[in-house]
Amino acid sequence: MKQLVVLSGKGGTGKTVLSACFAVLASNKVLADCDVDAANLYLLLHPKIQETHPFFGMNKARIETEKCTECGQCAEVCRFDAIHQTQTGDFWVDRISCESCGICSLICPAEAIPMEKNQSGEWYVSRTSYGPFVHAKLGIGEENSGKLVTEVRKNAKELAEKTGMEWVIIDGPPGIGCPVIASLSGADLTLVVTEPTPSGMHDMKRVIQVASHFGIKTACCINKYDLNVTNTDQIQDWCDKNSVSVVGKIPYDDSVTKSMIQGKPLVEYIDNPTTRAIKDSWENLKNSA
Repeated sequence: MKQLVVLSGKGGTGKTVLSACFAVLASNKVLADCDVDAANLYLLLHPKIQETHPFFGMNKARIETEKCTECGQCAEVCRFDAIHQTQTGDFWVDRISCESCGICSLICPAEAIPMEKNQSGEWYVSRTSYGPFVHAKLGIGEENSGKLVTEVRKNAKELAEKTGMEWVIIDGPPGIGCPVIASLSGADLTLVVTEPTPSGMHDMKRVIQVASHFGIKTACCINKYDLNVTNTDQIQDWCDKNSVSVVGKIPYDDSVTKSMIQGKPLVEYIDNPTTRAIKDSWENLKNSA
């Protein structure tokens, strides 16, 4: 069983569209959406939820008014302006603004501020037409997405091992932060999706360097390559010099937008040069795994 993580240094490169296409093309796979801050792979896979599990992030502060002496020290030390006082003098915690640092709990002389469990989201095991799907949803304003990514990946891997699947295909988050590192940890192969723009090239290099730091084999796919052939050639040259395999070059195609409106993976929506390029990319990716 191999774990493939589809990443992009920046948003909007086509990472989720490709992940949905791979979900159609691959056999014997479990799918996972680890872009939990902005999960949208479900829009193309149409999952039917089989299991729902709560996700608890960092503990949040709560002021016990019966113990509180209203000294105000907690409000003074809170750097996130999360502790407020009512007109009657009672102090309370804005749980959305609370960053779970715990300083108020430590400073309180009356020990009136416990740090309590906080459900910040949910994760799901679902059934789709393309195979099992593990995904998640964070609550509004909630963080700790790296921890939730780890939970999603762990359960996708366990499900793949239990059912004897060959692949875990992970739609990862953009950027190079904590959720990306959590997505990469323990993966067998990373596909970095980029586009031929200065920001696309810059951010592609950063995420490839992160993957290289963890010793994970990396391949690259250039989406909308024909928008700027000069930049595409520069990406190809950089990848050649850094031993990164370019498994595919996908042309710009407005059928992608039309397929998203219909809620279908592109390779199911139409058969054209773009979908054939995606199929070739998948075959090249399998051969390089």
